Amino acid sequence: MKIAVLFPGQGSQFLGMGREFIDSDSECAAIMGLADSVCDFPLEKLCQDGPMEELTRAIHLQPAITVTNLICYQALKKARGNTLSAACFAGHSLGEYSALCAAGVVSVEDTIRLVTKRGALMEREGKLNPGGMRAVLGKSIEEVETLIADCRDAGIVTAANHNTELQIVISGSLPGLDAVEKRAVEDGARVIPLAVSVANHSPLVANAVPDFAAFMEGVEFKVPATPVYLNVSAATEQNTEKIKEMMARQIASRVRWFEIIRSMIDSGVDTFIEVGPKTVLKGMMRKIAPKGYKYKALQFDTPEGLAKCMEKLA
Repeated sequence: MKIAVLFPGQGSQFLGMGREFIDSDSECAAIMGLADSVCDFPLEKLCQDGPMEELTRAIHLQPAITVTNLICYQALKKARGNTLSAACFAGHSLGEYSALCAAGVVSVEDTIRLVTKRGALMEREGKLNPGGMRAVLGKSIEEVETLIADCRDAGIVTAANHNTELQIVISGSLPGLDAVEKRAVEDGARVIPLAVSVANHSPLVANAVPDFAAFMEGVEFKVPATPVYLNVSAATEQNTEKIKEMMARQIASRVRWFEIIRSMIDSGVDTFIEVGPKTVLKGMMRKIAPKGYKYKALQFDTPEGLAKCMEKLA
């Protein structure tokens, strides 16, 4: 069995996430306590009680998802007797910070500091340069890039997430998105608007990159103890300065998720555990794995779900 641990990003949130682990495990509660002390807003209360419109603000949501991922990962390590032998880690967009933390690159405290700053900068850019994101289903990355090129006069749009072979998320200005959507639907695709007000992973948030890079200069990054597949390159990296540089660029760069999972499969990974809220990444696996490839895709965000995972890992 060769295990990859995957962490979700924005969009997987729900009220009450992580609560059962916090209530039943002092080490999980300590992670939330630490994260709560790092933020200058009531993080735990927002995670548990909302309101949802406050939780989904980027400045709040990024640390909220991240702390939930880290709490779930702590519970997984404990359930495995601290002998979880993950071959590699990856996180989808924001989830990449959880992966870096799990691989020993960044401390829990610094991870929360980083994602809180990242959320604040991205929220700032979202207000200055309003936009959105939409999922295009049924078109390849090449086909979507052609549609974007055909509509370039309508406004800024980019292919932001290459999630599966035929699921591409586009990001940009609303007039640009409208134009690409119209062409895509005429061409037989389905287009689903995403509940975000920030054009993540697009040029509209690029001004956050230098400010975030400057903030990261004061944070210690260690060499990964376990390989982490990075969103920007779809490859692993040992050089800490290069990791920092890619984490800054990641804000406005494409999430190369399809390539990351295919690379893991090529390396022999046959067990994928999504650690954190909801089942977005597990759901993508069916559309990424080559036909006939034998693998397990697991997920948990509660003690009950973790127990089921442990049974399947036994």
